[in-house]
Amino acid sequence: MGSLATIDYIIIGVYMVGVLYIGSYFAKYIHSSGDFFLAGRALPFWAIGMSIVVSDIGAIDLITGAGAAYDRGIAQANFDWIGSVPALLLAAFIFVPYYWRAGVYTLPEFLGRRYNSATRWLHAVVLLIFMLATVSILLWSSAVFLRNVLGWNEITAIWVTAIIVGCYAISGGLAAVVMTDVLQMVVMFVGTGALLALGLWEVGGWSGMTEKVLAQPDETQEYFRLLVEHKQGTQYPWPGMVFSLGIVMSTAYFVGNQAVMQRALGARSEWDAKAGMLTAGLFKMAIPILVFLPGMAARGLFPDLDSSDAAIPTLIDRLMPAGLKGLMFSAFFAALMSSVDSYLNSCVTIFTGDIYRPVYKKITGQELSSKLGLTVGRSLTAVILVAAALYAPSFKESETLYDVIQTLLSLFQGPTLAILLLGIFWRGATAWGGFAGLVIGVGLTMLLNILGDAVFISDDPYLFVSFWSFWASMAVIIAVSLVTPRKTAKELEGLVYGSVVIKSTKTNDA
Repeated sequence: MGSLATIDYIIIGVYMVGVLYIGSYFAKYIHSSGDFFLAGRALPFWAIGMSIVVSDIGAIDLITGAGAAYDRGIAQANFDWIGSVPALLLAAFIFVPYYWRAGVYTLPEFLGRRYNSATRWLHAVVLLIFMLATVSILLWSSAVFLRNVLGWNEITAIWVTAIIVGCYAISGGLAAVVMTDVLQMVVMFVGTGALLALGLWEVGGWSGMTEKVLAQPDETQEYFRLLVEHKQGTQYPWPGMVFSLGIVMSTAYFVGNQAVMQRALGARSEWDAKAGMLTAGLFKMAIPILVFLPGMAARGLFPDLDSSDAAIPTLIDRLMPAGLKGLMFSAFFAALMSSVDSYLNSCVTIFTGDIYRPVYKKITGQELSSKLGLTVGRSLTAVILVAAALYAPSFKESETLYDVIQTLLSLFQGPTLAILLLGIFWRGATAWGGFAGLVIGVGLTMLLNILGDAVFISDDPYLFVSFWSFWASMAVIIAVSLVTPRKTAKELEGLVYGSVVIKSTKTNDA
């Protein structure tokens, strides 16, 4: 981003102070574990929707998303329009009412009640490994970002980020995380909006951008000519985009991701929970415009960049005046922190609720008290954040952090969606059917990721790993369930869709 002026540092400082103040402000409302993990079930719909969006769009996405648009055009928008909006609609009208009325805190908790404790523990462990790795990856992204922008030492940058996030995540829990996310989304949208306006102005609008790109020679010209004529279909394999991303990966992410669903579970009403998901869908539709179009504008203005990931930094350095650079820095740092705090809070929730709480009850014979749960939650937040910060430098050699996260997601998205769908909608799914589907599904994803190019012709194998592991897990669950004992109707009461949503609706109508 080049050198920053005094006004830029003032803006950055004001932003940091604002985040710390808003985050710490909510500490006075935290009196129990329910307040800490679910914000006392008092979150309004607009805060839920904004928090979901900014948690999902990190600084990695801002850089690599615009970089992909620089290389591949607007096809990158499919990751939001196909990969987010339909799934958020499903979550709002089908899954959120079920989770809300079932009264669960975590997804592993539901799986334990629906199947057995073995399924709960395995799923919790898999999620914890993913979330801890993701927090570490995001902290390393922060280090790279602060090194490139401010020239900071990477280790210093990691701990600065960890300390800032820790101050409000430890004190205010989910409420602090969500409300700081609201501020961070505003900053991110204003910053990217300003960059989009400057980029399109400089390139001459949409017509000027396409004209400049089409004037470029050889492969570039032909590529974007096909893109403008809507004949370009080779950016991503369409079966992977439609069937894997559109059906499996996106649905699993938005209905089976603790970081997303925890916000809905913290809503002040079922209406707010559903409206929050719909609000997130509306904001997600704007992401391709705010993030990907600047990448295409950079293609028209600076066609000879050494790396496509340099598109956004180059636009900021060349086009943004003093003051706006500081705002853009704040937008990037907002995207980083919002992703870190979201996964951190969800990681602690799962560890406390699905690992510590059952062990505590087994050892003491007593339920974990609300006060002790709050103490444990805050302590674990600090411990996990420190562990993630210590582990973050191990990702130094990773070439593409975005692909690392997608690969990690592919390890459990397919199996998770399978056991959720059959567990909710099929009474015949048995305890050992669910456990077998999860074990074999996760094992298959690990094998497919190891085989990689030997199995798939695509450069993005995670698109197909989730798809095939989903269907494999479905088959295993059905096969094992047919030969193992089912739970009784009484045991399934409040756990399958018909006994939760439909029965609840009839009761309300009466």
